[in-house]
Amino acid sequence: MNDLIPILWWAVPIVVVLLMYKFVLRVFFGMVIVPDDRIGLVVKKYALSGAKRLPDGRIIAINGEAGMQAKALAPGLYWGMWPWQFAITMAPFTIIEQGNLGLVKAKDGAGMDTGRVLGKPVESDKFQDAVKFLDNNGQKGPQAAFLTPGSYRINTFLFDIEMVPITQIHENKVGIITTLDGEPLDKGEIAGVSVPGHKNFQDPMAFITAGGMKGLQEDVILAGTYYLNPWFVIVEQVDMIYIPIGYVGVVNSFVGPEGKDTSGEGFKHGNIVKRNEKGVWDQPLDPGKHPVNIYTHAVEIVPTTNIVLNWADSRTEAHELDKNLCTITVRSSDGFTFNLDVSQIIHIPRNEAPKVIARFGNMKNLVSQVLEPTIANYFRNSAQKSDVIEFLANRIQRQDDAKQHISKVLDDYNVVSVDTLIGDIVPPAALMKTLTDRKIAEQEKVTYEIQRNAQIERKEFESAKAGADMQPEVVKSTRQVEINTQMAASKVAASRGEAQAKTINATADAEVRITIAKADAEAKTVNAKADANATEVNGNAEASKIKAIGLAEAEVTKQKTMAMGTEQYAIVRVAEALASNGIKLVPDILVSGKDGGGNGMIDALIGNEMLKKLQKANEEGEKVNAEKVSVEKKPLGSE
Repeated sequence: MNDLIPILWWAVPIVVVLLMYKFVLRVFFGMVIVPDDRIGLVVKKYALSGAKRLPDGRIIAINGEAGMQAKALAPGLYWGMWPWQFAITMAPFTIIEQGNLGLVKAKDGAGMDTGRVLGKPVESDKFQDAVKFLDNNGQKGPQAAFLTPGSYRINTFLFDIEMVPITQIHENKVGIITTLDGEPLDKGEIAGVSVPGHKNFQDPMAFITAGGMKGLQEDVILAGTYYLNPWFVIVEQVDMIYIPIGYVGVVNSFVGPEGKDTSGEGFKHGNIVKRNEKGVWDQPLDPGKHPVNIYTHAVEIVPTTNIVLNWADSRTEAHELDKNLCTITVRSSDGFTFNLDVSQIIHIPRNEAPKVIARFGNMKNLVSQVLEPTIANYFRNSAQKSDVIEFLANRIQRQDDAKQHISKVLDDYNVVSVDTLIGDIVPPAALMKTLTDRKIAEQEKVTYEIQRNAQIERKEFESAKAGADMQPEVVKSTRQVEINTQMAASKVAASRGEAQAKTINATADAEVRITIAKADAEAKTVNAKADANATEVNGNAEASKIKAIGLAEAEVTKQKTMAMGTEQYAIVRVAEALASNGIKLVPDILVSGKDGGGNGMIDALIGNEMLKKLQKANEEGEKVNAEKVSVEKKPLGSE
């Protein structure tokens, strides 16, 4: 401890000297050291020579006047800055971080030009040389120029720096620009025309110099990062115009040069102009995304595919163009009120879409101003010409007539009518019951007819089935018929052959017989002559013989008579005569009895019947024998 005391006595003076040297140098030599990360802002308390007062209206001294000095001290060592004359403030560098920019506002300088809100840029090393800024007539107030990310030695006595984020336009967005400085808009214009050279409004002075106008701008900026001075422009981000497939976008431009109407003499409902001219463009935007300024251009989305519009209380399509349409109520000629739903299909060709929008403004107006009254009134008028039953019965014809009528009407409005369809028809309940009963009766009749036809078909089926089952027999019979036919034909042919043969044989036999007959005739003639001669000879001989025999018999009879007597001889001759003729002298059946006794009569009857049967059997046997003999005598080949 005692050893440290001498060391402390030596250290105290050294520390005192080290602490006092800055004070000595600062007071006696005016030394100022500015660190590397600081800037020295100087305030001169009084001026010993030269101009001692600042000019009126100035707050920053550039010529040695008392007050805040424009020239700041950069990092380093400075002498002669005595504290009784100069007050030095160490200020940090101005750092603009990434993603930000620094807006500069000058507290001193020349006055702003009339009508301007931003000071025009002057050479000042990005506001780091305040003297040069003031010498070059830099203007007091918000500056058009700004500081990008980085580190700057800014004299904050002259400039205020405000940090703002850079402008980021997101994907599928469009930046709509409104400028706060520039030339006034021309009379009748709503937006400034496009001017070149300002790098998407990032160079305000270039915009102003090129004649850019103050207010809403026609040009837009797309997705990306921009260094935009919010004291110069206001940016509003909106969605790109999206046009789905099956649609087009009809553009009505409120800016641009006055264009020449291209719609022709027949179109009297607005001007159709070329693209980028003021009016309705003749070429619509095709499906896709389009960066359109919604404040300078109105885009009406028009479907180019078929559109279905429903006049029905309970049905609305996704496009909602028929949202306000309802079921049509009509009155028939017989006083009934009923409702019907109607669907109308329309199509707007791509090249006709601009004319439709020029005429009506939008699709909703087309529906409300044309389609709704046209279709509703047509069906009301049509219903009044017929009764309910006729209207229901002629529904198809009503639908076709409506299609033709509405198609002609829509042609005048550049719209194609694809089809008109009648949907649900709700007639009065009482009438509906009548129709329902009638329909049920008709259906019952149809059902009966179907059942009857089914039974007929079933009968035909059974018949066909039976026929199919009998088909083998039919085929067999058919084949047998064919065989029999062939056999008959064969027999006919054989018979014809035999007939021809018999004819030939008969002819030959006839000729032979004729020949034989002629020969026989001649032979018979000869024989007859011979026989005649022989007969004559024989006759004469027989006559002589008979005469001789008669004479002999007569002589015998004479002698017999004389011998037996006349009566006895007569009895003998009668007996001979009876015997020669088969007359029985004794009966076949003898009935005997005395005084009626015995069975004489009955036996006689029985015997008589038995005799008849025997005689009958004998006669039949003789008849059979005669037929047999007759058959045997038939010549061969006779039928």
